[in-house]
Amino acid sequence: MIVKLYEKNTNLKDIAKIVGVLREGGIIIYPTDTVYAFGCDAMNVRAVERICRIKGIDPQRSNLSIVCNDLSNISRYARVTSNRVFKLMKRNLPGPFTFILNAANILPKIYRHRKEVGIRIPSNPITLALVEALGNPVLSTSVHNRDDFMEYSTDPELIDEEYGDAVDIVIDGGYGGVEPSTVVDCTGDEIEIVRQGKGELIDNR
Repeated sequence: MIVKLYEKNTNLKDIAKIVGVLREGGIIIYPTDTVYAFGCDAMNVRAVERICRIKGIDPQRSNLSIVCNDLSNISRYARVTSNRVFKLMKRNLPGPFTFILNAANILPKIYRHRKEVGIRIPSNPITLALVEALGNPVLSTSVHNRDDFMEYSTDPELIDEEYGDAVDIVIDGGYGGVEPSTVVDCTGDEIEIVRQGKGELIDNR
């Protein structure tokens, strides 16, 4: 099922309907400020496992990312180890970045097998409205399966043709991008960009 949402005029009734599906363990495909992504209530382990099966990824080997709606929520789900890391996130979020942090104990074990979790706050009103209404973070893993992006991963109608039977809702928020987020590892002694994607990291020490 496709639900049309607009970034500048998000329908609250549609948001409530989608959040209801998420709370029941449903799976959605939704727009971010980079690419379209699979999503579910990040605290629902069965829903997370279902997405991993759809994507064909092993949660024991793959880093999982979650979407928060603001910086104040991040400390609940991940440990920010230094003032520099906090300032770095504050300068660059919301934005097209994934910050890898040490996972907090509140997250289910499926995230903590490698003791790390990716944190996103996309600059996309649809995504942030969903997370805020849900009250939990939303899992985020891109629709594409490889580093190259096919047309079906950017057009919501083609995404629905490809994955509509596997998910509960496809959100049509317009055409998606083809460039993934920039991934920044903040778990070591030095901050490291491990994947350069959309966005240039601002780091004014």
